[in-house]
Amino acid sequence: QVDAVRVYVNSSSENLQYPVLFVVRQQKGVLSWQVPLIFRGLYQRTYNYQEVSRTLCPSESTPETGPSDQIIFVDVSSMAPFDIAYELLVTRLENFQLETNKAFNFTASPSQPQYFLYKFPQEVDSVVIKVVSDAVYPCSVVSVQDIVCPVYDLDHNVEFNGVYQSMTKQAAITVQRKDFPGEQFFVVFVIKPEDYACGGSVPSSIHGNVNRTWNLQRTKNLQVTIVPSIKKSVYVQAMFFSFLSFLSFYLGSVVVAFVHYIRVRRKASAGRLSPEDGSRVMTSSHPITASTPEGSSYGAIDESSSSGGRQLSSPERRPPAGSDTDSSVEEESDFDTMPEIESDKNVIRTKVFLYLSDLSRKDRRIVSKKYKIYFWNIITIAVFYALPVIQLVITYQTVVNVTGNQDICYYNFLCAHPLGVLSAFNNVLSNVGHMLLGFLFLLIVLRRDILHRRAMEMKDVYTLDYGIPKHFGLFYAMGIALMMEGVLSACYHVCPNYSNFQFDTSFMYMIAGLCMLKLYQTRHPDINASAYSAYASFAVVICLAVLGVVFGKNDMWFWVIFSMIHVFASLALSTQIYYMGRFKIGKCYLGIFRRAAMVLYTDCIQQCSRPMYMDRMVLLIVGNLVNWSFAIFGLVYRPRDFASYILGIFICNLLLYLAFYIIMKLRSSEKLLPIPLFCIVATAVVWAAALYFFFQTLSSWEETPAESREKNRPCILLGFFDDHDVWHFLSAAALFFSFLVLLTLDDDLDTVRRDKIPVF
Repeated sequence: QVDAVRVYVNSSSENLQYPVLFVVRQQKGVLSWQVPLIFRGLYQRTYNYQEVSRTLCPSESTPETGPSDQIIFVDVSSMAPFDIAYELLVTRLENFQLETNKAFNFTASPSQPQYFLYKFPQEVDSVVIKVVSDAVYPCSVVSVQDIVCPVYDLDHNVEFNGVYQSMTKQAAITVQRKDFPGEQFFVVFVIKPEDYACGGSVPSSIHGNVNRTWNLQRTKNLQVTIVPSIKKSVYVQAMFFSFLSFLSFYLGSVVVAFVHYIRVRRKASAGRLSPEDGSRVMTSSHPITASTPEGSSYGAIDESSSSGGRQLSSPERRPPAGSDTDSSVEEESDFDTMPEIESDKNVIRTKVFLYLSDLSRKDRRIVSKKYKIYFWNIITIAVFYALPVIQLVITYQTVVNVTGNQDICYYNFLCAHPLGVLSAFNNVLSNVGHMLLGFLFLLIVLRRDILHRRAMEMKDVYTLDYGIPKHFGLFYAMGIALMMEGVLSACYHVCPNYSNFQFDTSFMYMIAGLCMLKLYQTRHPDINASAYSAYASFAVVICLAVLGVVFGKNDMWFWVIFSMIHVFASLALSTQIYYMGRFKIGKCYLGIFRRAAMVLYTDCIQQCSRPMYMDRMVLLIVGNLVNWSFAIFGLVYRPRDFASYILGIFICNLLLYLAFYIIMKLRSSEKLLPIPLFCIVATAVVWAAALYFFFQTLSSWEETPAESREKNRPCILLGFFDDHDVWHFLSAAALFFSFLVLLTLDDDLDTVRRDKIPVF
């Protein structure tokens, strides 16, 4: 049993020039204070208290000496030239030692801090200290300190030793036995004289006697409960669950690939293999056009009048499929390889009805090399981005471990399980799904790429003009982006805070942008954006996101400028899409508005019955309305989470474009095969579940650490993972299914001539 003594003093003197000094001398230390006790706040504001209560450093009986009496000397002095009355009371604490799984209630104030002793029970290696209060204010600090005298239990020195958190309504600190050789520690509770550190009002900077406050009532009722943390076996179960859950996707992919292989073998034995199966040679007399649905002609003019279709059907204009070149000029340029294409591509791309053959006229090798730049560039970006990120988060974690300041990182402290140097290993582990599924997607794309190359080597030249052109560079880039999202999200959750939020969102922007580019590239392979311009645009978006977080909270000027940029970018992109890349803004950027006005006049007023490009016009009108709505919403409400606001813009545009694509695909009498249909359903279901957990806010670096801890919640999965970890799991699966949708959506067109596939 540990005995502790508490000393209470009170003096009626308000003379700050002659305070009463109290010095308590013990066997192992000296504790001193004055009355009135002075606390200092912002702007030199002072808070004076005439009642002070302190707990003396306890002594513990040892087996060698046994119980013994303590001798305590209390010296009271003052330099005042007059008598000062004071009151001194020494009491023995009855409940100084906290017990496991037993709640204890007490009261504390700035001048009357409290601390208690806790000893680790046998077979308990880690505990969680949970502190709750019904009142938000006054702001308080919870500290865990080693058994060393003196105990730092005042506002100005509580941060000198141990681990500490600021607190409003709840706090939680995980303590491990290995960190305390004596297998015991003090839990210290300090009430701060001001509330600004916990998000309360900041005192005004006024001067004079008003800056001095006497005996401010700042009492707080607290309840502390110490419960055992999870055992090592739970860590093992959680790691097995994380890896096995996503390795099951590998097993499912192997099963699908095996079924596909069996079907190909059966078709080969039956002699009716389709061109994309790539196991036998097709001749030019393959009756593939006879099986084309009549509706897929899209109501267009006969292709005999299209020079593009005939040119592509000519074998002598196509180089051998196996021939390739390593010319850097060809790899990086955007020119057309056919001599006459510059003279007629402007005419072809402005036809009322476009077909895939009109927009896939460039040499396949050149276009493939162009899209491979996406893959190599994103690898370069990932390496240069990830290395300093890893160094920075290691520094953050080291600072947290060395200083003990748990206000640096915004964890869900009610479900933060440490491992090694990591304070919240569960938040890092839950990102393994992005890396595993990203790698699996790369393997699936690689398999398709290999099969396509084999098919190209075995086919007749004429059969190269069937189906969607297969360019896998963007798919490879998407797989790398998914893996890097897992890496950077894990880095962010090593120490989530205001300074490194962009680590968790940068590759989310890139994933959404790459998906939109891939969807557009599917039927516009010749006019899609280059890798350099695409990644430069992503860099601009990331810069805007950083500026929005820094300046977007209260600065109206930022939102005005951002909304103007948003609207202008929407108009510029709409014009480029409407004219299939043949519109040039020119030297005067204001010309785009004149061009947009001309389009509205010619297509909506002069030809009010029907615009020249109806489908594109409908998509762009809806898209602009959505983006302008986002701009107006941001201008009016100025959301605090600017990073999520930008991500919402990207996701809404991606979903809008994907919905338009699928609707137009079905409208053109094209089919959805079982695999893409399953992926679409799985994507919708998993995304709905993932977003539910995403909006379960467990912390927020937009608020103070104490306010963020009010949102903390216990674990919900295996006693190890919280809601945000489940979001990590589900979002990884949802992104994987989304990628599969883009990969398999047009598999039904592998047996359709490109001059029969409409562009939309």
